[in-house]
Amino acid sequence: MYANLRPAAIRDDLLGASSLKEEVARGMDVLIVRELIGGIYFSEPRGVEGDGDERAAYNTMRYSVGEVRRIAKVAFEAAQKRGGRLCSVDKANVLEVSRLWRETVTAMAAGYPEVELRHMYVDNAAMQLVANPNQFDVIVTGNIFGDILSDLAAELAGSIGMLPSGSLGEGVGLFEPVHGSAPDIAGADKANPCAAFMSLSMAFDFALGQPALGDAVRDAIGDVLGEGLRTADIARPGEAAVGCAAMGAAIVKRSLQRIERL
Repeated sequence: MYANLRPAAIRDDLLGASSLKEEVARGMDVLIVRELIGGIYFSEPRGVEGDGDERAAYNTMRYSVGEVRRIAKVAFEAAQKRGGRLCSVDKANVLEVSRLWRETVTAMAAGYPEVELRHMYVDNAAMQLVANPNQFDVIVTGNIFGDILSDLAAELAGSIGMLPSGSLGEGVGLFEPVHGSAPDIAGADKANPCAAFMSLSMAFDFALGQPALGDAVRDAIGDVLGEGLRTADIARPGEAAVGCAAMGAAIVKRSLQRIERL
């Protein structure tokens, strides 16, 4: 599963949960396409060697043309279905691996004339996500940069508990919230289940061939949020919050009602 898709969007009625000013966050809808099985997290050689003050650790950041092509293909095709804008993020001013990345993505652009391609250094991309997130439609980048930028986008969207992800490969798919297991709140009925339901909707879209069911689940989440239900992570100060179980039950109820009407 080499392609990790992480959408980050914010609803108008959740603008108060974003760390950005409402006028900056309004309308944010970005898809980050992260290469998931290569780059510095997995490339060889890696290790620790030496002793004392000479003890050193090292990792290797490596991408082949083939690896870049297959993740860029996913991103170009996603941009075709969205707003037609793709931003490839790298660090080509410093890293040879990023220069290869940029050259490869640029060469592919001719095959997608309807997609507007631009390049951006990762440090600038992080700044631009905070300053003006609406300039982005689809972002494609390597493993470590995608790891960082997708969590940043999660905070801008109001809560990491609102964001799903899908990891795709050759006939395999894994759909899950972008956050971890949060053992510090396990069993406390505090978690936000929206990202889990959104991940289910992505599974209907990308793996199960049932986009109508995906829409039903997404719309059900919108129904519940529109009714004012909030878990603690997305509640404004002084706003009443419900627990994970209550929020989940409400989304299930609305989902089934919408599915019955299909």
